[in-house]
Amino acid sequence: MCPSCKRLHRVQAPEMGPGTQIDRGSARIVVDRRIGSGAMGVVYRGWMFLAPTGPRAAEPPMAVALKQLRPRASLTPEIRRLFLNEAAALSSLQHPNVVRFHDLFEWTPPPATSKTTPLAAVARASLDPGGAVQRAGRLTLAMELVEGDGLDVVIARNLARSRLAGGAGPRGLAPARAFSYFEQLLGALGAAHALGIVHRDVKPSNVMIRRDGVVKLADFGIALLHGEGVDPADTSHAPGTGPYMSPEQVRGEALDGRSDLYAAAIVLYEMLAGRPPFPAEGRTELLVRMDQVEAAPPPIGDLLADAPPALDDVLARALAKRPEDRWPTAVALGDAVARGLGIDPTRITS
Repeated sequence: MCPSCKRLHRVQAPEMGPGTQIDRGSARIVVDRRIGSGAMGVVYRGWMFLAPTGPRAAEPPMAVALKQLRPRASLTPEIRRLFLNEAAALSSLQHPNVVRFHDLFEWTPPPATSKTTPLAAVARASLDPGGAVQRAGRLTLAMELVEGDGLDVVIARNLARSRLAGGAGPRGLAPARAFSYFEQLLGALGAAHALGIVHRDVKPSNVMIRRDGVVKLADFGIALLHGEGVDPADTSHAPGTGPYMSPEQVRGEALDGRSDLYAAAIVLYEMLAGRPPFPAEGRTELLVRMDQVEAAPPPIGDLLADAPPALDDVLARALAKRPEDRWPTAVALGDAVARGLGIDPTRITS
């Protein structure tokens, strides 16, 4: 409120910026620059310096990604739940193919930039049983910074190169390269499923490819944790992304790891063929979801002339409409795909 005219004026809320320092006790985080933003949040690049007297003192400074909710989003209980959900999933997973969790805290803008709230306190104080917001700080998730591109970018780049080279029709990644990425994705999903976590949003844009070829599964915001059930009363718009959703996910039914394996098989299909079996271009989300439930996916041999015939059989089972008709585990699916591609996984080098 202006002290002179007594009128309310919109004020830009202070934000993190280059040089912002966050003291976390066992570490100090220094913000470098903003690297991305969306309607709900902003992502910053930063550096984490570990305390010389702490338990991880021997570790060198590490680059981190700081994912922070915008002020209005921080006041929305459902968005805060999704944010806390992602942090809970990442903090319980310690796998080389999952984005590494570092910290979760609530950052208060200046003049109290050093005030943060620990992970446990955030989880307790963010929401009361009725869903009312109790704190106004900005939830901030510190996690591993993946230097590389999303698998969606890798696929698009490969298609562009194929067209420039005069390739006939769509052409995906080389089978050995696609299997290398797929095998690592299955490793991440196998670890999650062993802990009772169902990702629910496996798709190329959530699969990061590091510059050295290491896969990192990201974005656990809508994951089901430790046997959580799906609300049967809320089937109007099941969360997920249409071209990669299992039939049971579209219908809002109970889910287990086989739903993620269905999505992973679609990711493999897209890596090899250059497009998913039910693409979204020019079609509504509803139509795509209906195809997942009702339509048979086109055999990959229709799009990829040199695809081994055995691969069609493997993908047909992996994309079966009923979960009980699919490969039951990540290991079983990986072994079947290796056989279908005629690849010895012990000899993959790139």
